[in-house]
Amino acid sequence: MIRLLKLEYYKNLNYRPFKIFSGLYFLILSALLFVGLIDFDFFGNTINLKEEGIYNFPEIWNFTTYIVALLKIFLGLILVFSICQEFTNRMFKQNLIDGLSRKEFISSKLLTILVFTMVSTAIVFGITLFLGYQYSEKTDWDLVQKEVFFIGNYFVKLLTFFSFLLFISVLLRKSVFVFLAFFVWWIAESVLQGLEKFQVFHNVKDQKEIAKIAQEHFFFTDLLPLESMSRLIPNPMMRLNMAKMLGMEYKFTYPTENLVACFVWMAIFIFGSYWILKKRDW
Repeated sequence: MIRLLKLEYYKNLNYRPFKIFSGLYFLILSALLFVGLIDFDFFGNTINLKEEGIYNFPEIWNFTTYIVALLKIFLGLILVFSICQEFTNRMFKQNLIDGLSRKEFISSKLLTILVFTMVSTAIVFGITLFLGYQYSEKTDWDLVQKEVFFIGNYFVKLLTFFSFLLFISVLLRKSVFVFLAFFVWWIAESVLQGLEKFQVFHNVKDQKEIAKIAQEHFFFTDLLPLESMSRLIPNPMMRLNMAKMLGMEYKFTYPTENLVACFVWMAIFIFGSYWILKKRDW
């Protein structure tokens, strides 16, 4: 394992965009967590997210993981360019000649993904804990640890997302095709979700009935890769003090099905990547 990590380190050490964008990612990630300390002008009204409860325990775990998860595509760019340039520069073929097995190649990429995910999660956890103890109205231990599971969900979300990008990078080998395929997949999931919801709701007229069905009905498209990842960390905007004053109610049921789906998709993407490497003539 150490040998593979060293190999990846020396590969990326000479790849300047990897170093620059990696540094920018972690810098932006850290800065974004402090967004609640900034005053925003919203239609002539000044809004401070800290005053809206963004840093209160236990909501802070939801807020911070949701906000920084939006940056995952940025880190995904780094990983895609890193993987695809190995095929473009024929570095992969040279590694095979030098004795690196296909299994070791996939393992080295997974180790890189794991390291990035662990570092990102550790930064989010540390800064969230600091901001919570610094600005939360209450710091009782029961509240502090009540929703810390969002950190675990964030970790799984990143791992699944990067495994997905690994799969399409190995499949298509060109970064431009990878991003195009990702965009097409995202559109396809949205269309399938729309079709399933239309089938369920098209004969329902009562708004309360629609809301009830939406809450209780099981949608198969919720188990698709991108949607499964998305549901691990729900949008926390209804947890703002402003939303509570308007009577908006926040309901959350732990997405066990989506968590299991993420692990299943992760396994499919990893073994799929290895299968493609093994079967394709390089």
